[in-house]
Amino acid sequence: MSLNYLRANHEVSFATEKNRNMTDTVDRLRCRIECAAGGTIASSSPLPVGFGLIGLRATLSDGREIAVKAVAGSKGSDGAGGDRGAGDAATSNLPLEASMLRDLAQLTDLPVPQVYHADDQMLVMAWIDNDGGAAGQSAQRHAAELLSALHAVSASDPNSGAGSRFGYQHDTLIGPLHQPNPWAGKWLPFFRDQRLMYMAHKAHAEGQLPVDLLGRLDMLAGRLDDYLVEPAQPSLIHGDLWGGNVLVKGGQIAGLIDPAIYYADREIELAFTTLFGTFGDAFFDAYQALAPLQPGFHEIRRDLYNLYPLLVHVRLFGASYLPQINQTLVRLGL
Repeated sequence: MSLNYLRANHEVSFATEKNRNMTDTVDRLRCRIECAAGGTIASSSPLPVGFGLIGLRATLSDGREIAVKAVAGSKGSDGAGGDRGAGDAATSNLPLEASMLRDLAQLTDLPVPQVYHADDQMLVMAWIDNDGGAAGQSAQRHAAELLSALHAVSASDPNSGAGSRFGYQHDTLIGPLHQPNPWAGKWLPFFRDQRLMYMAHKAHAEGQLPVDLLGRLDMLAGRLDDYLVEPAQPSLIHGDLWGGNVLVKGGQIAGLIDPAIYYADREIELAFTTLFGTFGDAFFDAYQALAPLQPGFHEIRRDLYNLYPLLVHVRLFGASYLPQINQTLVRLGL
């Protein structure tokens, strides 16, 4: 059973539970949605989104289509400063998601949905039409063009206000989970402290990561410079490029959604595209021609970097992702 199958079915199960209340939610939010979008809802249908939210795809009377994420339950108080489980109502995460989409729209040419409105209870965006399938070879080559351009956006760009640093101007999210982004002048300490061991300690504290795996990850953290090198520059990344966040239409990338942005080593993004089979050889051949990678990425660094999203998935979905963490550590002699 593939990891992509597991993730997709976990997320659909959350969405199915929440979408049972779709009719009541549409009635409750109709006025607010219509005011935010500037049009009357002519028709609507459920949209799987997961993580304590319900989704809605709506057609307005003027022909425009929108996508809505809304909180299904009662209001909460936590935001990016605290973590949420996959089933909790992620109220104040919606403005942060909107902020990340707006930043990508401002800083890059990525096809991301236009944000019409965001508050603690609701996010209203333009609908991006798509075929609903995986990226074929043509779309993967297009993705290579988009991502090589994205990764060329550096924190040293005067528009970022960051200097040549890793992190971001504020903390972000990966799924519903807090992603800390304190500015750092070096990548390896940032990856060690704010990604690998941050997520490992959270998973262990929540009873999802056994103590022996935590200890082996800690050993790896002390030896990262045996496997990784400092990148030439920080690169802006999307941060969550599993297949469900990549929308394809007519052999092209129509949209990239649900970002988890920060300035990073671009290889952590490229690694993630292999974890659930988002992209394959067609993508990497095209990317390599545009922005060559140093030797050793596919042999060692890819799997090491994928420990971070695997730990994210351990926290969200449980023990089914532990064997791959163990396999990577064994390969690294730990």
